[in-house]
Amino acid sequence: MLDRDLAIFYGVTTKVFNQAVKRNKERFPEDFMFQVTQVENDSLRSQFVTLKRGQHRKYPPYAFTENGVAMLSSCLRSKSAIQINIQIMRTFTKIRELMSMHRDIYNRMNKLEMKQLSQSKEIININQVIQEMLNLPITLKRKSKPIGFKR
Repeated sequence: MLDRDLAIFYGVTTKVFNQAVKRNKERFPEDFMFQVTQVENDSLRSQFVTLKRGQHRKYPPYAFTENGVAMLSSCLRSKSAIQINIQIMRTFTKIRELMSMHRDIYNRMNKLEMKQLSQSKEIININQVIQEMLNLPITLKRKSKPIGFKR
């Protein structure tokens, strides 16, 4: 997401938003945030037919990955940023609880999968033996009695 969109989302101006990011630069490695190139910025600008007064920017915007968005909530001091940070922490805690509760189910499913794989190999072997038996030439002929009455 771009900085201007996130600033609206967090309830601050883009200027305040970017100042907070610059103050906390060490929290945003390249896989959390990067600056859009001038070519990409020009491409973005050409998608908007008319820009309102003051929407032209001197510098290309910053783009944030989902990790960067999560990190932003701990850098900004707006009410919405605090609420977002609380929700992120609650979500991570809930995910960890769910993973620990269902670990035994995961282990059982893993064992079932391994058992199913071994059984499917056995079924393939059985099918191959049956195919080989069907392809064997018939060598045994039983003596058949002629049909009908004898005189």
